[in-house]
Amino acid sequence: MKEIKAFIHRNRVADIIHALNSAQLCGNNCNLSVTDVKGTLQALDNQERAYSLELGEAIITEVKLELVLPDEQVDEAVAVIREHGRTGQPRAGWVFVNDIGQAWPIDGG
Repeated sequence: MKEIKAFIHRNRVADIIHALNSAQLCGNNCNLSVTDVKGTLQALDNQERAYSLELGEAIITEVKLELVLPDEQVDEAVAVIREHGRTGQPRAGWVFVNDIGQAWPIDGG
């Protein structure tokens, strides 16, 4: 199993999730998390830009998308995220893939 972690612009997340669903990479039993995070991607417009006193630089609210998949689905999922995460900028985000050593479901027993 692998964990895919992607940092993307907020306006691209819905398209990515729909594309993952269409490719049958994410459905009812999908291990998908979506979290707002502060990051330093280039803002698409002035409304997206803010200034962080803690960091001392301009930031935007990005989305961190985390997805856990079997090894054989990772390449397709990364391709979907990269295709549907595009914004027209040279760098619209990042995708990382990590090995998962062990995983257990939390059950009611």
